[in-house]
Amino acid sequence: MIKAVIIDDEPLAREVVKEYLLNFPQIQVMQECNDGFEGLKAIQQHQPDIVFLDIQMPKITGFEMLELVENMPAVIFTTAFEEHAIRAFEVHAVDYLLKPFSNDRFDKAVQKWLDHFQTPSANTEALLETAASTPLQSNRVVIKINGKIKIIPVQDIHYLEAADDYVKIVTQEGSFLKNKTMAFFEKMLDPQQFTRVHRSYILNVNQVTRIDPYEKENHLAILRSGARVLVSKTGYPRLKAALGL
Repeated sequence: MIKAVIIDDEPLAREVVKEYLLNFPQIQVMQECNDGFEGLKAIQQHQPDIVFLDIQMPKITGFEMLELVENMPAVIFTTAFEEHAIRAFEVHAVDYLLKPFSNDRFDKAVQKWLDHFQTPSANTEALLETAASTPLQSNRVVIKINGKIKIIPVQDIHYLEAADDYVKIVTQEGSFLKNKTMAFFEKMLDPQQFTRVHRSYILNVNQVTRIDPYEKENHLAILRSGARVLVSKTGYPRLKAALGL
């Protein structure tokens, strides 16, 4: 038996997927979900082989939900997301069905996956890297804390700090860990607002109150919160440029 989960905020869209899946008796739908919160719980509970996933949903998007999944299933998108944006994801071999899609198109997508029955986590990770640069994803960060989902608007971020395999996101509320790279956030965040000032730090320039000299050729950026962020020799001119100095 192949386990599947359907995640879409439109009941009719879920019904269409279930109806089309009747052509594949080896695939059993374990759960239908109305949003990404429910979807994440269902994936954790059922460990499905494949997920039929909408992108634009309330609360969190399909991409944001995938960022929180630990054991990545195969994903086929069932979405009305703009076709020109979706085409950017084709290079990662993650299939998508643009609503409204036909039974024949659905069958081809599922059969393509069945012919290469595997868990394409690397492809999905590449997809998320691409999705990070879209406006849909670049205005907030979604994290999971003790099983609960928290959404952080990017304007609330003071700075980001490399922390082994994670990135520490520092805000007024405190710091939160995200299992991503500094390069991921450097690509995702607006360069007009966030600057890589050190290999270990990305800084929200709107939080800077002054820049002080530090040992050797480094500097310290003093933030409104009182935090002190190290600025390297190469990061200093980037920070000055971002501040218009």
